[in-house]
Amino acid sequence: VQLQASGGGLVQAGGSLRLSCVVSGRTLSPYVMGWFRQAPGKEREFVVAINRSGGTKLYADSVTGRFTISRDNAKNTVDLQMNSLKPEDTAVYYCAAASEFISRRPSDYGYWGQGTLVTVSS
Repeated sequence: VQLQASGGGLVQAGGSLRLSCVVSGRTLSPYVMGWFRQAPGKEREFVVAINRSGGTKLYADSVTGRFTISRDNAKNTVDLQMNSLKPEDTAVYYCAAASEFISRRPSDYGYWGQGTLVTVSS
């Protein structure tokens, strides 16, 4: 399965961006999907995950109330709506797919996209 993330860019603090992840090669529905991010000099960290049906979502404390994940299994897409962005949200954002259970651990995700850069200026 291949993942292609897009939608990153430069935005001022307080602004919004919407990231999209398109899955190809297989249908989206069997996979748990997650978004992770990696800032320069830091480890990759969990942002949000959504289960196969979309009924369960896990958010990192740092983004709760500001970010929203959604999925459209018919369109093979997973979106991340990011509002009230802060400079500390600056990072490369990766979408990832897991075959088993919803998780915050990067090691549980077997498929990764190439990443899209989000830069939030103060």
